[in-house]
Amino acid sequence: MKPFPGFTSRMRFTPLPNVFFSQLLPQIDDLAELKATLHTFWSLYQKRGYPKFVTYGELLGDKRLMAGIGNGDSLRRGLEMAVSRCTFIRLSLERERCSEDLYFLNSESNRDAVARIERGELDLGAIPRAEPYHKPEEQPNIFVLYEQNIGMLTPMIAEELKEAEELYPASWVEDAFKEAVSLNIRKWRYVSSILERWAAEGRDRGKSGRHPEEDRDKYVKGRYGHLVKRRI
Repeated sequence: MKPFPGFTSRMRFTPLPNVFFSQLLPQIDDLAELKATLHTFWSLYQKRGYPKFVTYGELLGDKRLMAGIGNGDSLRRGLEMAVSRCTFIRLSLERERCSEDLYFLNSESNRDAVARIERGELDLGAIPRAEPYHKPEEQPNIFVLYEQNIGMLTPMIAEELKEAEELYPASWVEDAFKEAVSLNIRKWRYVSSILERWAAEGRDRGKSGRHPEEDRDKYVKGRYGHLVKRRI
């Protein structure tokens, strides 16, 4: 976890009603509900026009929220709890053969707006859509791969791994370990030879759109060119 760098002298603020701290916050004991609630307050504050609302799709597509809340199930649960607590009003709309959940702050003006929408007296216009955010899978670093597939690290090996990590893409390193393990050759020297071969000949040699000569020169002429053997 990276440490928080602290607040700056110039920053923007998102207002929260005092009643949130006096009545709502003491009752919220679920982390997903708390994160969904605070982020929805923040999202609504960014909106313009009347009435202000945020869609489930917008929240699901927000990488900052999803990185902290975990997944769509946690988000849905947090929002359901917030709606049950009457923090927000949920309005489900059917449009173009698909449904979308809209979330409004549970205020007097928004209760009136939702009632008018349901009676067909208020048109919301275009509903914002967003693609769900999929958190990328983190690739294990070279040291983890070594310990998982070969054995205990030594200072000398650690130095070689550090150089290799700076020289080769992470995907190459992971694939090289996979290839070595599939052949049951659990030796760093063999993994290193795979990486050297790919650097010399091109990782995707023979595939359309790739240029092995360019791939080779990238690594042979780079900072760690002395580690790479040319293969003619």
